[in-house]
Amino acid sequence: MNDKGKFFLTTAIAYTSGKPHIGNAYEIVLADAIARFKRQDGYDVLFQTGTDEHGQKIQEKAEAAGITPQAYVDQMAGEVRRIWDLMNTSYDRFIRTTDKNHEKQVQKIFKKLYDQGDIYKGSYEGWYCTPCESFFTENQLKDGKCPDCGAEVKKAKEEAYFFKISKYAARLEQYINDHPEFIQPESRKNEMINNFIKPGLQDLCVSRTSFTWGVPVEFDPKHVIYVWIDALSNYITFPGYDVDGENGEEYKKYWPADVQLIGKDILRFHTIYWPILLMALGEPLPHQVFGHPWLLVGDGKMSKSKGNAIYADDLVQLFGVDAVRYYLLHEMPFGSDGTITYDLMIERINSDLANILGNLVNRTITMAHKYNGGEIFAPTCPEQLDDELKALCLGGRAAVEKRMADLHVADAIDEVFAILRRANKYIDETMPWALGKDESKKERLNTVLYNLLEAIRFSAVLLEPFMPETAQKIYAQLNTTATDYDSLEAFHGMKAGDHVGTAEILFARLDAAKKMEEIQAFLAERYPAPKPEPQLPEFEKLPQIVYDDFAKIELTVAKVIHCENVKKSKKLLRFDLDLGTEQRQVLSGIAKWYQPEDLIGHNVIVVTNLKPVTMMGLESNGMILSATCGEEDVRVIMADHAIPGARLS
Repeated sequence: MNDKGKFFLTTAIAYTSGKPHIGNAYEIVLADAIARFKRQDGYDVLFQTGTDEHGQKIQEKAEAAGITPQAYVDQMAGEVRRIWDLMNTSYDRFIRTTDKNHEKQVQKIFKKLYDQGDIYKGSYEGWYCTPCESFFTENQLKDGKCPDCGAEVKKAKEEAYFFKISKYAARLEQYINDHPEFIQPESRKNEMINNFIKPGLQDLCVSRTSFTWGVPVEFDPKHVIYVWIDALSNYITFPGYDVDGENGEEYKKYWPADVQLIGKDILRFHTIYWPILLMALGEPLPHQVFGHPWLLVGDGKMSKSKGNAIYADDLVQLFGVDAVRYYLLHEMPFGSDGTITYDLMIERINSDLANILGNLVNRTITMAHKYNGGEIFAPTCPEQLDDELKALCLGGRAAVEKRMADLHVADAIDEVFAILRRANKYIDETMPWALGKDESKKERLNTVLYNLLEAIRFSAVLLEPFMPETAQKIYAQLNTTATDYDSLEAFHGMKAGDHVGTAEILFARLDAAKKMEEIQAFLAERYPAPKPEPQLPEFEKLPQIVYDDFAKIELTVAKVIHCENVKKSKKLLRFDLDLGTEQRQVLSGIAKWYQPEDLIGHNVIVVTNLKPVTMMGLESNGMILSATCGEEDVRVIMADHAIPGARLS
């Protein structure tokens, strides 16, 4: 295969504020499919992803968890990487913005921009959104909330450094107009120009003093460098960019990036702030920034705060890695949002993966064993009926390449499934089961089986970037080594005299009702519903009393020295209590709600002037105070802060 040169692909770096949901995972799977395809097509690929680990939100999350910010991001970066690995993504580098060399370069970038007059000190007053880590003016708010994520905003004012992005606005607009491929899809480009650049760019706040978890400004350490210079510069610092001009060999080879893949919600930062930062540094701009759409649950944006998030590891456990990859890559439209539900997953697995792909492979391998003992025979009896299937196979590579050239990934997969559908139709047309009954049709049967095996091989090679595990399973069933991209140049990859492997089910057809029951049970166990607040029973109101009546009750703090169940009683516990000046035995009917060991050592409140009563042959000298919190919930009132013998008044 010819070396077609370098291809540098990046994803947005995942913010380490929580576990990534399937919408976040879509981006890494999409990037992986592109990277695998480019490698297959002969490119020298560098595929970079990672985590964004600084900022106020991270600091607040760490404080709430009672750990350091570094410990917090270590945990979350590990979780992100676990999900990326679970999805079988073939990234070459996983970066973290807490990397010391990156932080040093970020400080040098900030200083360079300051020294050349592109950064200046001022103060900022506006509405601040903590989740987005962004300031907004009153006019930018939407219904009084953050225009990007809809979160509550708060008024904030602080000293800050600013980046003169307004200085570069005209130059950026000209660049975008001169390079129509720079922002894709096309609709995203128009949005950036009309909604942000033309109305006028405001200088960008690039430092903060209200939190400390970030890269300090080297010459003014009470400031930390704001997330966008820190996070965005990862794309160049990790390949080896150096502010002092000592760029590494990898940076010289791979930069500028060929495709930077991001979600449409951060398009402004990557197509306005990022290219302006590169312009200010004197570095070339990436060839393309691709803003992919969102993956929605039903008709709403997925978010953990809404409680509607679906997680990649759950889907993988329920359906398998390649089924999830297929759904993400095939069901996301090019320029508009996609939808995911468990019902749709089941439907797509049954219709595409089980019926079209899995059934074709299983039937063909099974017939090869049934009629020829698994041996492959040369196609010596061609007919005109074979030509359309062969033509689709031989044209499949070019068709997929055309779709992938502009990142129409779902359409590229459709090109492969066109071959699979045609192969299934070919079985119906040629009827191998009928040919197998007529010895005179033996050569024709062998030819039909060969054509089917070859069509499956073509499909598996073309599917490999999108469903790598499935492709490997198909290769094993075909028992072929003709799996590289160049093997698609001719329709003779399967070798006569070889034997196919064992037929195995790739994707079993799912019973929708049973699968949904399984899913509901799985989710209920994995994410149990919070226990409802206890409902208080209807208490009968007692007649009013005067203080003198209340004063007749002697309430004393007592320490539980010993507690045990009363034999032959399901309700009673026997207590030995220390009242400070004496010890008493008290019985209480709370065995349903407490184990004796739960109460030993605690201080409780006792009515100590109650007449003794005898229960189960034991005398009780007092009553322990409890609260009825629901029809089936009684709680002892604890007084661990008081000392035994203290009186309540």
